[in-house]
Amino acid sequence: MYEYAIAWEWMAFGVRWLHVITAIAWIGSSFYFIALDLGLTQRPGLPEGAFGEEWQVHGGGFYHIQKYLVAPKQMPEHLTWFKWESYMTWISGFALLWVVYYAGADLYLIDPEKLDMPVWMAVAISIASIVGGWIIYDLLCKSPLGNHATGLMVLLFGVLVAMSYFYVQVFTGRAALLHLGAFTATIMTANVAHIIIPNQRIVVADLIAGRTPDPKYGKIAKQRSTHNNYLTLPVIFLMLSNHYPLAFASQYNWIIASLVFLMGVTIRHWFNTRHARAGKPLWTWPATAILFIVIMWLSTVPRPVADDAGAALPERFQRFAENAHFEAVSETVTGRCSMCHAAEPVWEGIARAPKGVRLETADEIALQARDIYLQAGRSHAMPPGNITAISPEERGLIVSWYETSVAGTGQ
Repeated sequence: MYEYAIAWEWMAFGVRWLHVITAIAWIGSSFYFIALDLGLTQRPGLPEGAFGEEWQVHGGGFYHIQKYLVAPKQMPEHLTWFKWESYMTWISGFALLWVVYYAGADLYLIDPEKLDMPVWMAVAISIASIVGGWIIYDLLCKSPLGNHATGLMVLLFGVLVAMSYFYVQVFTGRAALLHLGAFTATIMTANVAHIIIPNQRIVVADLIAGRTPDPKYGKIAKQRSTHNNYLTLPVIFLMLSNHYPLAFASQYNWIIASLVFLMGVTIRHWFNTRHARAGKPLWTWPATAILFIVIMWLSTVPRPVADDAGAALPERFQRFAENAHFEAVSETVTGRCSMCHAAEPVWEGIARAPKGVRLETADEIALQARDIYLQAGRSHAMPPGNITAISPEERGLIVSWYETSVAGTGQ
């Protein structure tokens, strides 16, 4: 029934909120420790085994922090582990992937013009690619190439470019960029769960047993932590991209996604260098600006107009097109919404249909029935500011159309 759509929308909102909260916690702690690590100073008289120290002031108090490259001589009474921020970010992100893209695969995941496939196959490709990405990355890091930091990073960038192109060929543009973000975020969380934390546990176990910890475990963890540092900003961009059609619905969206990873490197290089008090790499500013300008230009390249003739409306959406109110609702939607939600929007200042949603044909309107109901029926989110003056009667008709269409279906 129609309550299902409302409940599902609120669940998606709740999961998204949780994802943002945990991501803030993870990224915040990650950036803090990177800055702390790079800002450590050495002085005579440090405790044995201490690499450096840092004095900080925050919240009206002073903090004195010392870092041990391997571990202190004795196990401290209380040890805080930074792991759940990462784990919950991934868990909530994967839940959001299910709620939005797997449950709404017909709309948001599958593009029949690229690869017409059943929902189960699309979900299988999604999960297999995400899991496979971590396996490939981990094997590369553990191979002899893992000892060459620059060579490894270049190869990993090549893998990301290849995955960007792959996702664009298989899924919708919106899902492609989101999946590239999930692919990368999975690598980051797996680094924490399978490398960084286990290596730290080995060091702790050695301390408890009275053994001298092997420094190789810290070195390996440091490598993965560095990778996470440079991947964070691109992941944030990719997660936000689903709100901006100029990014995900452009002809060269896979190149845009690839260039974002380079911007992540230039931005983090600036901050890392400054935190390490190693100078001011001013070249990173124009480099980042140039990359962003190129991305903006790529987003304006005209996308070939696809021939939609012959594309069948999925069976589960046909009831919306067969509803008695559909003709009147179609007139309202095309008259009030299609000037923006079109292949070529005519509303000044809009270059791409918002969120890639097009509402020019009967099939497109039927496919977007739930969002039309939620955005323009149950709420007044659309049109923005009611700029096209949709009337209460028209909104009421949209509500009746959707609710009578789903009555008795359990949706």
